[in-house]
Amino acid sequence: MSETMDATMETTQSVEAQATARSGLLPLGLILSAAAVALAAWAAYVASRVDLAPGSVIACALVIAWAAAGAIVAVRKPGDVSGPVAAAGSFLGGIAALAAASLHASKHGASAPLDTDLALALRPVALTLIAAAGMHLLLSVPRGALGGTTRRTLAILGYVGFGGIGAALIASRPDLPIVPLTAVAIVAAVVGGGGLAGRYPKASASERKQMQWLGWGLTVSAGIAIAATTLEALVSWPPHLGVVVLAGSAFIPLSLVLATSRRMSATIDRILSATISLAGLGSVVAVVYIAIVLGLGRVPTERERTLLVLSMIAAALAALLYIPTRTRLQRIATRLIYGERHAPDEVIRSFGSRLSRAIPLDELMLQMAESLRKTLALDVAEVWTGTGGNLERTVADPERPRARLTLEASEQQVVARAGISGPAWIKVWMPGLLIEEDEQLRVAPITHSGEVLGLIVVRRDPDRGLFDEEEERIVVELARQVGLALHNVRLDSALQASLDELREQALALQASRARIVAAADAERRRIERNLHDGAQQYLVALAVKVGLARSMVGTDATMANELLVELSSDVQETLDELRRLAHGIYPPLLADRGLPEALKSAADRSPLSTTVEATGLQRYSQEIEAAVYFCCLEALQNVGKYAGEGAKVRIHVWELEGGLLFEVADDGAGFDVRNSKLGAGFTNMSDRVGAIGGTLRVESAIGQGTTISGTIPLAS
Repeated sequence: MSETMDATMETTQSVEAQATARSGLLPLGLILSAAAVALAAWAAYVASRVDLAPGSVIACALVIAWAAAGAIVAVRKPGDVSGPVAAAGSFLGGIAALAAASLHASKHGASAPLDTDLALALRPVALTLIAAAGMHLLLSVPRGALGGTTRRTLAILGYVGFGGIGAALIASRPDLPIVPLTAVAIVAAVVGGGGLAGRYPKASASERKQMQWLGWGLTVSAGIAIAATTLEALVSWPPHLGVVVLAGSAFIPLSLVLATSRRMSATIDRILSATISLAGLGSVVAVVYIAIVLGLGRVPTERERTLLVLSMIAAALAALLYIPTRTRLQRIATRLIYGERHAPDEVIRSFGSRLSRAIPLDELMLQMAESLRKTLALDVAEVWTGTGGNLERTVADPERPRARLTLEASEQQVVARAGISGPAWIKVWMPGLLIEEDEQLRVAPITHSGEVLGLIVVRRDPDRGLFDEEEERIVVELARQVGLALHNVRLDSALQASLDELREQALALQASRARIVAAADAERRRIERNLHDGAQQYLVALAVKVGLARSMVGTDATMANELLVELSSDVQETLDELRRLAHGIYPPLLADRGLPEALKSAADRSPLSTTVEATGLQRYSQEIEAAVYFCCLEALQNVGKYAGEGAKVRIHVWELEGGLLFEVADDGAGFDVRNSKLGAGFTNMSDRVGAIGGTLRVESAIGQGTTISGTIPLAS
């Protein structure tokens, strides 16, 4: 008990410690963001005193953008470490910007806020730690915490390892090697991106939206970098490649801010999809033009560069306008070729799409017939449906009267395998579909698993041309889809019928249980009444006589002897009464010797001529034997009431294929089962049998006797 309390207290303290630690994230993020903005402004001021280069402006603006993003995320998500980490990265960026501005000012002989050696030392360390902060940020998205031990270890190793590399680069001052910094950035991107990808499949819907926004920012930034690098390699533009790439990375902090907005999260799916498509098209254009330049085998001239730039812009515009232009041109071409009709395959696509909606099948097939007639320039489009070879025209465009068609079993097999058929074949197997000898007619069977569910019949005037292969393919494909739809409708109907049957069975079971409970209560009251009125009275009389006999033993021996003789007779009557009572509850003979002996005993007591056939039976559970015995007893009593004098009864009980069957048949008056209401006796028997999974059936006719039969399953 004490160990459990200690563990609970430790868990509570751990949770409280985490809450306390997270409560300090908001002020930390705001402080770091403010410090980053101050450092960026200071760096911009120092740079402006000498020569405000574009790179310095972009770097300071980027630091401010990251600081703003960190502050916004920290405010909107106070318990999320992403905001403080972004703010810390912007703070490191501010240090790097201030160090670069100080070196720039010192180089031009102006006063600088930082000593040259200090600036040279801070610059590589700050840049490598920025990569570590970026990796930390990617590992913590979208849950705002590192979570597992692996992620925490990677984050710590990132700060320690990258910081160590930055410290090692101090020895290279005043130079700043690009290769180690590039390697650090690549490692940070790979590790952080891998952690982000590992969390995506397990993330919730809202978390995936946040990760998608971050993916959008990374995609846009990468696309800008690729486009600028390609242009610079092909046409030596833009002049400041690093500045453009740096400016393009501003979309990453923007995506962090957008990820915190619920309203914007609803649109990220479409935005990210369009962005990836555009980035892919841009990459394809870039690869193509790089291949062109490589094919030249030399550096393009000034004039060739201009042509390359213009052609790249034209290719990009063509790629962007391809989809809407293609759609528009396809509509124009369809109108020119097919008049007002849709393209031939449009009817298939539209039927398949509507099939997934909640549209009634009759309406769906009518729409299909109208579309098919319009598409193929038909005179008539018909759909016949049915089962068992009995088909009926259910849909026609234009509307036509209903008609029927019957197929024999052999004909159904031929039709199911026929595919699409023309007039000659139809004249042999389904002549009822032909109207004119020379009409253009095609019939496609609607089948599923070899069963004919219907037909699609299309008719066209010979003057409008013959059916070509494409049109026949459309009809066959539609027949296949309609067959699947009809099969699904049949399954739905069968399922609904099963559900209705289960509901009826559940209601019947509920009513049966209620009747069983009521019957049990009534039986208990009957037993109590019989005990009170029967056995109890005998026992009271015995007690009185025993008392009288005891008082007369010493005074009147003769009278006492007579009382003892009477007591002997009374005891026998009491025993008989108790046996009759026990027989009504559960016959001792049934418990001792089983069904055959108990049923023969019941037959001997019956006033009617009764025979029992119950050979080859074994002993069964008490519930099964009681159900069969009392059902036969109830049926025997009904025979005595309604069959008439002189009726003969036959009780037959046997075991067959895992079930115990019984039958009580008489040759009495009988009754009309269909027009008569079965009484309480049959209800009691049905409840008894149904309670153990069995079934009961009554067969009777006037003047032909009555047979009550039941089946009880036996456990294997």
